[in-house]
Amino acid sequence: MTERIALVAGATGLVGRSLVDILVHEPTYDRIKVLVRQIVPDWQSYTQVEQLVTDYDHLDQHADTWQATDVYCCLGTTIKQAGSQERMYQIDVTYPLRLAELARARGAEHFLLISAMGADANSRIFYSRIKGELEQQLSALGYPSLSIVQPSLLLGERKEFRLGERTAAAISSVVSPLLRGGLSKYKPIQATTVAKAMYKLALKRPNGVNNYLSHQLQQLSSSHQTDS
Repeated sequence: MTERIALVAGATGLVGRSLVDILVHEPTYDRIKVLVRQIVPDWQSYTQVEQLVTDYDHLDQHADTWQATDVYCCLGTTIKQAGSQERMYQIDVTYPLRLAELARARGAEHFLLISAMGADANSRIFYSRIKGELEQQLSALGYPSLSIVQPSLLLGERKEFRLGERTAAAISSVVSPLLRGGLSKYKPIQATTVAKAMYKLALKRPNGVNNYLSHQLQQLSSSHQTDS
């Protein structure tokens, strides 16, 4: 029987951490490779977890890392954190794309990406444009399954304080009940819900390139998908 391996990038972020916490309690994967900048003590007790200290500026030096069945990419930053548009592009586009190329070359079959609602390579908005560019470039890599997750505002407890997100979350608690029907895709979504949906997509492994908005992620997270 072929070994099933998960590879998680951006594992200590809002969605990434929830995702790893889900994977370690499921029997799906024989091994879970987690790319980290430093070892996370909470995961050391799980025998199936391999924490791999990774330098994203030199991904080609980690040749033995990239063998995986499913690659979960939860990488992303903000202009404030990155310090410049150039650095943000590197983190949000260059790193995920190179990760996808290396993993595909080693046989990865499914790439699951956290992108953003409104991603559009032709957008005048920098954030939306680079997310759209990444989606386009990933689509050309030939993955049998490419699942692009496009959530609206992510809710959850981050390590760093983001005033804009806190304010939007407060407003959304009032507005969300009004977002029904075609507007449901704009509802904020919990990071844990996105993580559950990504895991369900990995089990399902839909063919080709598929995009999923917040309302679809809500449905997926509560579905009773069985392993394929």
